[in-house]
Amino acid sequence: MVGKKSTSAGKASAERTASKKVAVKPVAAKKVVAKKVAVRKVAAKKVAANKAPARKVAAKKTPAKRVAARAAPRKAGAESVQTVSAARRIDARIESLGDWRGERLAEIRKLIHQVDPEVIEEWKWMGTPVWSHEGMYVLANAHKDKVKLTFFHGARLADHGRLFNAGLGGNKWRAIDYRQGDKLDKGALKALLREAVAFNTANAVPRSKSSRA
Repeated sequence: MVGKKSTSAGKASAERTASKKVAVKPVAAKKVVAKKVAVRKVAAKKVAANKAPARKVAAKKTPAKRVAARAAPRKAGAESVQTVSAARRIDARIESLGDWRGERLAEIRKLIHQVDPEVIEEWKWMGTPVWSHEGMYVLANAHKDKVKLTFFHGARLADHGRLFNAGLGGNKWRAIDYRQGDKLDKGALKALLREAVAFNTANAVPRSKSSRA
């Protein structure tokens, strides 16, 4: 009888131990899973933290590129192409007029080049010939009954030949209106053009942007 009791007691003890082990395994498994989840979260946070500064740096670089692009000087080749294109458009404009206005515009243009061999011809405002030297100094428009020659800084010029006859009330611009039959005083006009170029050179007038071809 004693042997049977001890055997029963041993079995009971073994069953308790086994049940404890079974109970321990789920707990240990839960702890392992929890640790893995925690490790993944920490790793994800580190990756996100590392990626965030990279986006900020990329955002900071964009303005620098834009500033560099704005500060880049204009290429001489592109400028010469624009000048040639403007000259061709002025040629076409003179030819298209086909009357005394085209002839007068051609005469004025010839005098400008004689006075200022380094002049830059431009085509602005949807069809206006402009001449520049350290900035714009004169433009010409062919109207229905006249050719208007406008000086950008005419109010600052002496105009010894007294050619200005339009826009006299302004504080900056002055103009000469040529009508059919009017005489072109070449000497006085050349003197006025020289004065305009000298004014721009002395006052370092900012150079205008050439119109696109």
